[in-house]
Amino acid sequence: MKPRFLALGALAASSLLAAGVSLAQTKWDLPTAYPATNFHTENITQFAKDVDAATGGKLKITVHANASLFKAPEIKRAVQSSQAQAGEILLANFANENPVYALDGVPFLATSYPQARNLYAASKPALEKLLAAQGIKLLFSVPWAPQGIYSKREINSVGDLRGIKWRAYSPATAKIGELIGAQPVQIQQAELSAAMATGVIESFMSSGSTGFDTKTYEHFKNFYDTQAWIPKNAVLVNLKSFTALDAATQAAVLKVAADAETRGWKVAEEKNVEYKRLLTERGMKIHKPSAKLDADMRQVGAIMQADWLKAAGPDGAAIVDAYKSKK
Repeated sequence: MKPRFLALGALAASSLLAAGVSLAQTKWDLPTAYPATNFHTENITQFAKDVDAATGGKLKITVHANASLFKAPEIKRAVQSSQAQAGEILLANFANENPVYALDGVPFLATSYPQARNLYAASKPALEKLLAAQGIKLLFSVPWAPQGIYSKREINSVGDLRGIKWRAYSPATAKIGELIGAQPVQIQQAELSAAMATGVIESFMSSGSTGFDTKTYEHFKNFYDTQAWIPKNAVLVNLKSFTALDAATQAAVLKVAADAETRGWKVAEEKNVEYKRLLTERGMKIHKPSAKLDADMRQVGAIMQADWLKAAGPDGAAIVDAYKSKK
């Protein structure tokens, strides 16, 4: 009978061990608003795989692409309220909550990747403090390409945009629409293709990536490379969810997040060139803005920079001063 008891004991031990492994494993959901083929989503998917490997399977992250779990405006609230443990947001979407979120969406403040890096470095402490007060931790941030104007018709000045149906996806893009005399229409990326196909919008500002992902070239044939600003996406985690991890797992997540940020910035620059080439191959005309259009848009940018500084107060001025000292 002893071998049988030994076998039963071994089986019980293996069952308990399996249960222990199961109990030790943590699972996170990470929603994003962008397609699985978008470079931001691909970077996040690699981040999730790297976390799995770095933690020996103790932390499993499921990425939910293309607004399949939460729509873009809902993701930050979902992370704050623990409906999702982590998530990706476009920072500028939350400008109405605090001016810090709006900073990288201020036109013509940072128009190159080196400038965008300096702006990020100058604003990161304030951003982390703001998020922490909301129960959120910043894991990493990755930029989009410089923003240009997609238009159904050719434009030579802001006057050519007056009255046009203008896609807005953030407070900043809505404000630009108002300043140029357009008709802002709130459209998130997951709804953009349908909005173009049905004539809901006739123009918008975004990156080459968005233009390619949404097949803008099938509806609009003009892209004006204004390089107006370089917005960033941020991958966030619920602070309680993060602090619930053991110290080794926390360290592993932060290391993998730092790697994802470095990789993301490199890919963003590479993709900026690639997407403009792909758009051209599919019939999009890439225009250098006329002197008049450039001057008009820079005037819009000056108004928005002044508005931002007024809203942000002395703390905001300190961030901009720190940034400009590194330009």
